Amino acid sequence: MARDLNKLLKNHRNLIQSDGKKVSSHVQREVADGWIMNTIMLEGIDVPFQYKRRKPYKNLTGQRVNLTYYPATQQVAGFEMELMRVVRLRIS
Repeated sequence: MARDLNKLLKNHRNLIQSDGKKVSSHVQREVADGWIMNTIMLEGIDVPFQYKRRKPYKNLTGQRVNLTYYPATQQVAGFEMELMRVVRLRIS
């Protein structure tokens, strides 16, 4: 699995890997076409991490996770907001 992660990080230079981060908040909401948008906040980081799934996921609050993500921005009510788009999430 580590070999796959190293290959992914090598091919996509903007990807960031973070290990052992504690989830302080996890919210799920339904968006278009049956997708569930998951938003998590990590301790000590003020930027939300988002990913989509077809089915609801168990609550991650209090769990330690390993994340692979891209930095991104999103327009919300006319303001540009920084967020992280999660590519891969594993409970550590």
